[in-house]
Amino acid sequence: MKSFERYWTQGRYSRQAHRDLPEGTFEREIGRDGFDGPASHIYHPRPPTDWVSIDGPMRPRAYDLNRVSSVSHPFSAPSILESESLTLSYWRTRESMDELARDADGDVLLFIHSGELSFFCDFGHLDVTNGQYLVIPRGTMWRFETVTDSSVLMFQTRAMRFRVPDRGLLGRHALWDPAVLAYPKLDETFENQDDRHWSVKVNRRCQISTIHYAHNPLDAVGWKGDAVPVLLDIKDILPVNSHRYHLPPSAHATFECDAAIVSTFVPRPFETDSTALKVPFFHSNDDIDEVIFYHAGDFFSRDSISKGYLTYHPSGLTHGPHPKALKRMFEQETQHTNEYAVMIDSREQLDPTKHVEADEIELSDYANSWRTEDG
Repeated sequence: MKSFERYWTQGRYSRQAHRDLPEGTFEREIGRDGFDGPASHIYHPRPPTDWVSIDGPMRPRAYDLNRVSSVSHPFSAPSILESESLTLSYWRTRESMDELARDADGDVLLFIHSGELSFFCDFGHLDVTNGQYLVIPRGTMWRFETVTDSSVLMFQTRAMRFRVPDRGLLGRHALWDPAVLAYPKLDETFENQDDRHWSVKVNRRCQISTIHYAHNPLDAVGWKGDAVPVLLDIKDILPVNSHRYHLPPSAHATFECDAAIVSTFVPRPFETDSTALKVPFFHSNDDIDEVIFYHAGDFFSRDSISKGYLTYHPSGLTHGPHPKALKRMFEQETQHTNEYAVMIDSREQLDPTKHVEADEIELSDYANSWRTEDG
């Protein structure tokens, strides 16, 4: 959608965003509709995140999810962030589920951070391991048997479904080909399940009901259709790249629903043009809350962030590279990034939830991590 027909300018500026910045400046993007709407770029002599302190609820947050306690059922996992239509939880488990799960509110997206699991659902059986996404359609009954201790990022929606983002001129085979998707099979492992009494915990309107069966309700002998759980391995994602221009995170979109876009960062070549930014640009997406879960590798734009950490940057607050990363703004030590991360851009404002472990898992000094030595 167009904004105004004119494009105004003042003072020193770059004719092309994210490259060839005026000498001694830092670029800040004020954008609407994520990275897809009207935008302005302001050039500052100091990093726009070089604040002294932040008071009030609109501060960036970081969580060490490795500290979350283990629970046997995913619906008992602590929620970290919530909005009207979205819930983001982290599920750590050391044991197989002894009750099934079914979300009657909306689709569920799981990202397996660690572990090996055996997934059983209405449609069959599927082996799942770390670094894989699993999309579970609304209303599907499912359970996991654990092979090892496992950690799972869980993204629940209400009245929404996950779909493949429009890839435009790149075509439907860009980023990942539909042929790489896996789905459950009615195999021997599925047929040999224990046919004992089973219960199903059903999430509806954020309340849990339990349905009891005298048998195993995962007993299908056949099925057809396209409302089926699908699995995508992060290693099958092929990133899009520009050697002369730092692309916005939305270029790496993997899934979307009405309220959010889920993008995946995987290793890619750094930009080679000497004037192109080689770190994320400072931005304040005033319509988007940004969440990043760090899965593996070296996170080139962040200091003191390790695998299993999650960061939250609310809309309206400028964020971008940490001070050490800024020193490599135009020249990197290696030719490729080496990071695997999941980013969630929420069109709804998220609220941090208060649970028993909230103070123990939050990194209290994260808001000060952009402060320079002079700050």
